[in-house]
Amino acid sequence: MQDLGEAFRVAFALVVSADPDLMEIVVLSLQVSLVAMLVACAIGLPLGALIAITRFPGRGAVLVVVNALMGLPPVVVGLLVYLHLSRAGPFGWLGLLYTPTAMIIAQVILITPIIIALSRQVLEDLHIEYAEQFRSLSVPQHTAIGALLWDGRFALLTVALAGFGRAVAEVGAVIIVGGNIDHLTRVMTTAIALETSKGDLALALALGLVLLTIALTVNALVMSLRMTADRHAHA
Repeated sequence: MQDLGEAFRVAFALVVSADPDLMEIVVLSLQVSLVAMLVACAIGLPLGALIAITRFPGRGAVLVVVNALMGLPPVVVGLLVYLHLSRAGPFGWLGLLYTPTAMIIAQVILITPIIIALSRQVLEDLHIEYAEQFRSLSVPQHTAIGALLWDGRFALLTVALAGFGRAVAEVGAVIIVGGNIDHLTRVMTTAIALETSKGDLALALALGLVLLTIALTVNALVMSLRMTADRHAHA
């Protein structure tokens, strides 16, 4: 076990010098989480908009299910993805287990319900304002969805950032399907867990500092976008 003061000194040195091993882990983490966020938004935003503006039998049950899925246990998601991608699973022939793609799939499953639920709330509030106008102009449903997505773009960006923040901080699912393989599937959260268990506090602290910086940056962006959305709404 390293001395704590020395570990902090080395950790700062690793961050400031942009240590290659550190940067490799950080870049992979950002790539995986950004791709997962984009895929989840491509699925979740239209679904959230559709649920927001339509009324159909069982809508209440759908909302309950979507809200419940926001709390999906990551290890359960990881296990389910593992079972489907393992050699004995239905998609084992694709050879995706222990690859960044498997990690992206797990993160998409985790954050898509978050995107759907949060975007649904944002767009439903907007639709209440525009519903009468849409009806009077006989606006087709797909056009109404496009209009709502555009008008709520700043608020929806905060939804996307919330999904990204959830994805980049994930450890349970990605370590199951990714395997934490050095130079292949090792991301910040899994590396922190591994290096801490090994007693290599310097690298763990360096990664923790980067992860904390990313979290603070995401939250700052969310606040900035909310302020922009409020100004846009009152313009």
